[in-house]
Amino acid sequence: MTILERIDQEVKGNDVVLYMKGTAQLPQCGFSATVVSILDRLGVDFKDVNVLTDPDLRQGIKEYANWPTIPQLYVKGEFVGGCDILREMYESGELKAFLAEKGIALEAA
Repeated sequence: MTILERIDQEVKGNDVVLYMKGTAQLPQCGFSATVVSILDRLGVDFKDVNVLTDPDLRQGIKEYANWPTIPQLYVKGEFVGGCDILREMYESGELKAFLAEKGIALEAA
């Protein structure tokens, strides 16, 4: 299985997937920490994938979405965006509406 096939399987096999530097419990960059914080505030259950553990994965995820930066959020197989896009969507209320529209359970703390 190629790295792109592995990513495709992960993205399509989970409702919400965050490719990030580090883990949800221990983000390794500020951008990843920001996205984790946003998802936590909304109460979104998500799978975190640490790109720092595999150089092929780190490069492959950039090719998969044709998006040069990490973190990257996928919802129901769809690429949503990186940190800046997610921050803007969260602040405007658009992210909460988008997640609800996709049938993602929100349990805001």
